[in-house]
Order: sequence, then structure tokens, then C-alpha cells
Amino acid sequence: MIPGGGQPNMQQLLQQAQKMQQDLAKAQEELARTEVDGQSGGGLVKATVTGSGELRALVIDPKAVDPEDTETLADLVVAAVQAANENAQNLQQQKLGPLAQGLGGGGGIPGLPF
Repeated sequence: MIPGGGQPNMQQLLQQAQKMQQDLAKAQEELARTEVDGQSGGGLVKATVTGSGELRALVIDPKAVDPEDTETLADLVVAAVQAANENAQNLQQQKLGPLAQGLGGGGGIPGLPF
């Protein structure tokens, strides 16, 4: 119900939507620059991804390298990247969650994992 029975101020609504869009773009840029880590094997393999999920670095301790067992190393790499991506998703939710809710509530934004 609009007080006084009037129509909502469309200019004000458009300005609010534009500001929210700018805030969202700024948060997405910040995520792309922020790096988060994940590890596996007690730190034998460490992966670094950006807040937007781009793999930036992979560090493998020489103790994890066994030429006779590359399968375990591959599993450690996958687990480290998955852990880093989970941390990136948590960061996305912290940074973008409130903005996403403001742009349509609960349903999320197309292209984002929440």
C-alpha cells in the first residue's frame, strides 16, 4: 500500500535499482581480485582460486609425488581445488548474497551459484 494512495516514485525506484546494480558489479570485481586457498592431504597440495572460482595457483609438496601412484596425487589435486572453490563460493555468498536478495530475493541471480 502506497501512503496517500499515490504511485511509487519511478525515478527513485530506478535510481535504487541502478545503485544496486553498481554495487553488485563492484562486489563481482572485488571477488575476481580476491584469492582464497584450499588444501588436501594435510597441506601436501594447495590450490588458490579467485573469489569468482578461477584457478590461479597449485602447489604440490614433493612428498606427495610418487611416480608409482599418480592416482593419489590426482585425487589430492582435485580435493584441494574443490576445497578452494568451496571457500570461493562462501566468499561469494558473503559478498553477493545481500545484493542478490535485494535484486529479487532468494531466487538468486542467473549465472551465480546461489
